[in-house]
Amino acid sequence: MRAHCLWGKAVVVGGSYAGLVTARVLADFFREVVLVERDAVDEDTGAHPGAPHGYQGHAMLARGGEILERLFPGLREELREAGAPVFDYGEGIDFLLPVGRAPRQRTGVPVQSFTRDELERRLRRKVLALPHVTLVPSTRCTGLTRDFAGRVNGVRCQSQSEKPFQLAADLVVDASGRSSSLVDWLNELGISVPPKRTVKAKVTYTSMNFDRPAESDPDHPDYYVAYQMLFAPRVRRAGILLAVERSRWTCMLFGFHDQPPTDDEGYLAFAKSLNTPHLAEHLARRTDQEPTRRYTNVDNQWRPFHTVRDWPDRLLAVGDSVCVFNPVYGQGMTVAAMEAELLQRMLQRCGTTGRLDGLARGFQRKVGRLLLLPWTVSTNSDLMWTPDGQSLGARLAHWYNMRLFHVAVQDAAVWTRFVRVVNMMASPAQLFHPSVALKVLTLTSRNT
Repeated sequence: MRAHCLWGKAVVVGGSYAGLVTARVLADFFREVVLVERDAVDEDTGAHPGAPHGYQGHAMLARGGEILERLFPGLREELREAGAPVFDYGEGIDFLLPVGRAPRQRTGVPVQSFTRDELERRLRRKVLALPHVTLVPSTRCTGLTRDFAGRVNGVRCQSQSEKPFQLAADLVVDASGRSSSLVDWLNELGISVPPKRTVKAKVTYTSMNFDRPAESDPDHPDYYVAYQMLFAPRVRRAGILLAVERSRWTCMLFGFHDQPPTDDEGYLAFAKSLNTPHLAEHLARRTDQEPTRRYTNVDNQWRPFHTVRDWPDRLLAVGDSVCVFNPVYGQGMTVAAMEAELLQRMLQRCGTTGRLDGLARGFQRKVGRLLLLPWTVSTNSDLMWTPDGQSLGARLAHWYNMRLFHVAVQDAAVWTRFVRVVNMMASPAQLFHPSVALKVLTLTSRNT
């Protein structure tokens, strides 16, 4: 595609995960891609201060992993060589549902576990190695510029060491995350954005990395992930243990209206209070650990850019700048990858005409449609913690899911369907197929 680049310069505001995967797509269509990042980062930076959640446990769903492998061929094997295991979701995860353990059988859904720090460092190196991609670190974007036709044609910037300056662009992408100032920038241009939608999660996460035995060691368990899920209203404490690169575990404890401690003794005690023993067992055996970190800013937030009628041409918004999900569902990184894939398809179509005008509004509308399903999954679950805020749809989904879990723990085929849907590899309609719905709806009270 590089030989057929049609446009001059694209500027991406934000150099974290969403900005990096977006820059990778843009590099096939623009002669120059500039990443503007407020933190002092370089090709060796992984997680950084501007992304405090980067030190928490992260999940890459199977759909997101497939997209990353297409954009960055060989990435999965590189991570595997660094010690990030690849395994079948059903075989490699000890999954404790609210009603019992899920079947430990092959599902045909491959996943890989690693830290956000490792993933982002490798992506940044790959993106910055492209000769036409430039990083501008330690620089804040302070606003947008427009041409006589009202199209966005650049950004205003302020570095830590220089006077304010402007970057001209044929396309501007905001990937600056949940702290994005895009709504304010649009207001300065006279463009109003409806209020963001917020659903409180009221969950606190506390994470620790510590040593893991070699896979050849007899003390290594027969799983790579041990997970007990939160589920309203009964399961108010939960946690996940993930095998990650460099022979480590990432342990992530979470509680509803409950803060998992950061001190060693309290952290272990919280893990011991869970219904699965695996997290506490491995924590008790640790001989080396990294700092324990807490994260509390986990509310679901959706800025409805897709509804703005006078959305300006040549401006896109992606990732957490648009929609932030409760991390417990592991959707955020996969959704950002899906947005990058969507942008790639739309730019390919624009390439037939050579015109970028009209792309921006169409893209944001399609992103709105893409977000609807993961938003519904995340918020319906979180609404069930608050009796007064439960919609009829949320209550029905919760009722159906609980019965589905009762079926899935006894039926590996139903569990496989659930796994494919959770990993965004199949439509949720798969869970309402007559062969599944009949089992769910005819479940007797004795079984529940």
